[in-house]
Amino acid sequence: MLATSTLPTAGGAAATPAIVVTAVDFDRLQQLVGSATGPAAEQLDAELARARIVSPDELAPDVVAMNSDVTYEDLTAGSRRTVRVVYPRDAEPARGRVSVLAPLGAALLGLRVGQEIDWPMPRGVHRVRVVAVAHAAT
Repeated sequence: MLATSTLPTAGGAAATPAIVVTAVDFDRLQQLVGSATGPAAEQLDAELARARIVSPDELAPDVVAMNSDVTYEDLTAGSRRTVRVVYPRDAEPARGRVSVLAPLGAALLGLRVGQEIDWPMPRGVHRVRVVAVAHAAT
């Protein structure tokens, strides 16, 4: 695993809420991180290192998993948006399909409704809050 880092908040304290990832997503994401390079892969690796791993049937319906539709608020920018967190090959930002290797995708993965996290984005650190989650039909 890559070294983890603490994410800053506006007040300087760490803001790293507990996250949950299914065993299936964890295994696939570990393979992805192993073949990717750069800061986004390092951030995702750090998130996976602190994740609680559960079986798919144990995943609560309000937790962001791969291929989930997520409504979130960017509390820093004052906006609300719905996106789907996807693998890089399926990413289409213009259609709301955000790669898990993008800063936003890595930030949302594993959070549950109501949780907030401060996360480095291209335009500085933003605080995002998960508002709603819908899992893709399997």
